[in-house]
Amino acid sequence: MEVICLEDKAFYALIDEVVERIQEQNPDHKLDKWISGGEAMHMLRISSKTTLANLRNEGKIRYSQPQKKIILYDRESIEEYLEKHAQDTF
Repeated sequence: MEVICLEDKAFYALIDEVVERIQEQNPDHKLDKWISGGEAMHMLRISSKTTLANLRNEGKIRYSQPQKKIILYDRESIEEYLEKHAQDTF
């Protein structure tokens, strides 16, 4: 049995590349515009529901609340938020 160890950055880069390849193979597959809180937290790489709520309440990411206990997040606004805070390399 072989064990392969990766740094977390390398692991996530690998996952992103796999997702891109799958999307290239299936170009008709569209991602949902509205995603759950768990998916939003995964995209933002956060583990705190409070942080997600703060981003929502401060108007930094868009959301929809179709029912009292259901909050959905706009995938595009999360991507825009991440791009806005991206740092250029030197």
